[in-house]
Amino acid sequence: MLNLPQTGGAAVAPPIAPMPGAPGNGAQGAAAAAAASVIDAGQILAARGWVPATSGNLSCRIDADRIAVTASGIDKGSLTPAHILTISLAEPPPKGSSAETALHQLAYRRDPSVNAVLHVHSRSATLISRRIGHGGADDAAVRLRGYELLKAFASVRTHATEIAVPIFANDQDIDALAERVAARLPSFEPTPGFLIEGHGLYAWGRTMAEAHRHLEAFDFLFTCELAQIGVPA
Repeated sequence: MLNLPQTGGAAVAPPIAPMPGAPGNGAQGAAAAAAASVIDAGQILAARGWVPATSGNLSCRIDADRIAVTASGIDKGSLTPAHILTISLAEPPPKGSSAETALHQLAYRRDPSVNAVLHVHSRSATLISRRIGHGGADDAAVRLRGYELLKAFASVRTHATEIAVPIFANDQDIDALAERVAARLPSFEPTPGFLIEGHGLYAWGRTMAEAHRHLEAFDFLFTCELAQIGVPA
């Protein structure tokens, strides 16, 4: 299971270790370690109810050119190595992968420090994206300010700040959606995630543990925001 760090902006999770029994070096060992990390993440997120009914997709960087990502239509709590695909960051998602894999590829290509990307359909993320999304308006965002838990995000050192989480209109044309995300994300840096309206949340980190910590922080903060506007989460 993931060895999660203590909450706080200064905490840095340990690097992903090779899967027990796998070669410690080389392409095979790196791919096995990344797949094991994705499988562990799937079990944690399924237990929290954040990837219901085979939803969501999870990935981990293997090296500068490749990632390990979940195949389409698989229960994330029951992943095995056979359900994890190794794909190139430079090529379109292959057969068997989710079309949304393109959004994972985007996150890795735009920031070499990103080593894990998690996409979930948590209740809080889905609800707040619908309440605040406004049909994908250019200024749609969840603005989080003044919370001590903001320091769970890697870039934040004080509660006396604000981060904005952009919301994008849902689109079955993933290439078009990826273009809109790529164009708008830079203005929201260093927020480690974004929402798709009525769909869910993408979050990332320098390690799988950090990506999970960011997801947990987003979920708590979204739940607080929903409560303040009278929406039960």
